[in-house]
Amino acid sequence: MKIAFYAPMKPTHHPVPSGDRAMGQALLRALRIAGHETNVASRFRSFDGRGDATRQERLQAVGRRLAARLVRRLRHRASRPDLWFTYHLHHKAPDWLGPAVSHALDIPYVVAEASVAAKQSGGAWALGYAASLIAIEAAAAVIFLNRGDLAGVRAVRGPERADECVPPFLDLAEFARSGSTPPLHVPVRDGRARLITVAMMRPGAKLASYRLLADALAQIAFLPWELVIAGDGEARHDVEAAFARFDSGRIRMVGFLDAPTVAAWLRGSDVFVWPAIDEAFGMALIEAQACGLPVVAGNGGGVAGVVASGRTGLLVPVGDAGAFAAAIRRLLTEPELRRRMASEAPAYAKSEHDLPAAASRLDAVLRRVIAEYRQRAPIESTPAA
Repeated sequence: MKIAFYAPMKPTHHPVPSGDRAMGQALLRALRIAGHETNVASRFRSFDGRGDATRQERLQAVGRRLAARLVRRLRHRASRPDLWFTYHLHHKAPDWLGPAVSHALDIPYVVAEASVAAKQSGGAWALGYAASLIAIEAAAAVIFLNRGDLAGVRAVRGPERADECVPPFLDLAEFARSGSTPPLHVPVRDGRARLITVAMMRPGAKLASYRLLADALAQIAFLPWELVIAGDGEARHDVEAAFARFDSGRIRMVGFLDAPTVAAWLRGSDVFVWPAIDEAFGMALIEAQACGLPVVAGNGGGVAGVVASGRTGLLVPVGDAGAFAAAIRRLLTEPELRRRMASEAPAYAKSEHDLPAAASRLDAVLRRVIAEYRQRAPIESTPAA
């Protein structure tokens, strides 16, 4: 089928890497692997991170104009899609395009990853919150990548709607264990266990996770470990300050790296560590397991959906530095447990979070949606914008 794809939170072409961009790109690839002709409908970004009501109203106006333009262009048989697919619907990034275009063209509207923050009904993002509820209600299906969003969305749509859960996924070909030794640019260790984390350095939750990681490692400084940090960003100075308490030889900041180089570092490490404060699910956790690393992470958001707790990693309460330190210590001092988790991690990642499996799951959902949509009664009214 022909699919119009749209990511209002962060377009797939955005220059700044993130888990959100990676997930959007993975969805595009999965839909194409499943045999669908998938085109990006718009690069319009509706995101407002400041809670600026004036900016949100301007984005709404731009979105309405773009939607009208898309309807005129897509009405023609040659370019008319069979389905509209929006990735990541949020009150900070509402979808001003999909519901209007889908209704005008009489095609099903599908959303992957939607969340409802009820406290925003009268808050700084009230306009985006209201628009997101309209879009969620209008969707022929909502695909949940994070099971933590289920309750909020079903409170809007009702429990009888047949929505679907698809585990987060990536194209793991670059991260799968190859059996080869890491490239020479990954330095040989001096007997210490190598911990590694991969995350952007941004203010807010990312910085809070880095600070908690530093606090946790300070509690086990007597153990022989080193930490590799792959990532960069505007909060780099603050991250460096958080780890300044350690000897310089224990902390290696290798900066932002491309995927093959990240994979090389992961395969040359022993344990992946990330506190995951306010993390949606953590794509780097999937990559680490694909490379055969056990994981220590905070058990928040959708993290439990991407780490098999007790099998491929240890999950601890979010924000608890003591519990995080204890989990790292356990993996460092119990080599048999570490080896068992390392051996299970790649198979788990491949079976649950790799591109081919996701493509099959998404294809089944969309084919069901199309079949059900063709059987429904004709549309009668235009949804509010």
